[in-house]
Amino acid sequence: MNRLLLALSFALIAAVGVAQERSSPPATAEVYFIAPKNGASVHGPVTVQFGLKGMGVAPAGVKFDNSGHHHLLVDTDITELKLDAPLPATDKILHFGKGQTETTLTLSPGKHTLEIVFADYLHQSFDPPLHSKKITITVE
Repeated sequence: MNRLLLALSFALIAAVGVAQERSSPPATAEVYFIAPKNGASVHGPVTVQFGLKGMGVAPAGVKFDNSGHHHLLVDTDITELKLDAPLPATDKILHFGKGQTETTLTLSPGKHTLEIVFADYLHQSFDPPLHSKKITITVE
């Protein structure tokens, strides 16, 4: 029994330790904001709409070629993320794993930055990363 548990433990460690191969997005793929526009002054709650060209949207966990789902970075810089691992879900990294293309945010008054990262079925960024331009909005 102890040998079985030991073998299972090693197998689990090996499975977790193996990095998943990251997919490349098509060269023509683009992710962008439909709304709000960069520099906009908005009243809360803020409706955010995601745009995508050259790929399809699919729920997390569902593997289709050239597809993925959106992640929204709120007041976070993409350079702070470990893109070779699944993106964590936090209050600053919002996951839209059901394939959503729109959300409503409650943000405090003031300036905020938003950026979209498009990720694969495992919540991993593509390689190279497929992300929008960072936009700045002001919530009044």
